[in-house]
Amino acid sequence: MGEFELIRRYFFPIAEAGNTSAVLLGPGDDCAIQRVEPGRDLVFSVDTLVEGVHFPRDYDPEKLGWRSLAVAASDLAAMGADPVCFTLALTLPDANPDWLHAYAAGLASAAAQFGLSLAGGDTTRGPLTLSLQVHGTVPQGQALRRSGAQAGDYVCVSGTLGEAGAALKFLGSQNPGPDEQSVLDRYHYPASRLSLGVALRGCASAAVDISDGLVADLGHILEASGVAASIDIAKLPLSATLKRLVGEEAVNLALNAGDDYELCITISPKAWEGFPEEIRSQLTIIGEVTSGEGLAITHEGQPLAPAAGGYDHFRA
Repeated sequence: MGEFELIRRYFFPIAEAGNTSAVLLGPGDDCAIQRVEPGRDLVFSVDTLVEGVHFPRDYDPEKLGWRSLAVAASDLAAMGADPVCFTLALTLPDANPDWLHAYAAGLASAAAQFGLSLAGGDTTRGPLTLSLQVHGTVPQGQALRRSGAQAGDYVCVSGTLGEAGAALKFLGSQNPGPDEQSVLDRYHYPASRLSLGVALRGCASAAVDISDGLVADLGHILEASGVAASIDIAKLPLSATLKRLVGEEAVNLALNAGDDYELCITISPKAWEGFPEEIRSQLTIIGEVTSGEGLAITHEGQPLAPAAGGYDHFRA
């Protein structure tokens, strides 16, 4: 199968299923064309996933299709963006029809779930690598950033933390039990917090998605904002499933394991009180922004040793 036949067979149907009028021209030309409405800013991000680094070798291609788009879409959520479209650069060792059919199915499901239309891309031969660029828009000047946290703000996280990190030891399991399957689903099918990100526009002072671990990603907010923070491990949102599976290791996973794709935000107490309950119920206050530098980890007010710091692509 040639490159262009591959694109027509597996990826044109995903593009044609997209329902956004903002993509004026999709796959088939040298470039796609996206129209940005007056009064809105374009936000975009690119993520690259490499086999053996970001996902296991021989990973289920249907799960990879979902996961590859969810990882990229999470960056839009962190900026409070309305999703519009994405491009896909796919490097394949060979054009295996079964693999392509399954990958395209997972990708199509995620695209429909996240409201993202496939606008174009590229394919080539080589080690399995996927690069997805996502585009979204926000009302002019309203994108959430990492740089707005202020002393006195609450530190909050969405959902529960650590389950995707716990899933890593069960990826090769042939007959996972209910708890193991629960954390595996968190790894295979992350749910990008796009609607929550939109709801946080104009309210959160700073935001980041938790991809490399809470400690590392909250650290990006603190560095960009020129502030410090203190978080209490007793307040971390840990699921009962995670605690049953790993016991005391749950706290370390919540602090340092990546792949949760939840949101970490800072928000003033006044803005917090103004939130409707349906938004507050998705968030947990785990600490407070302070003056100074760095992140203090405490347990019910007592200081603990610094946490490890999360995932780094180039750390030995």
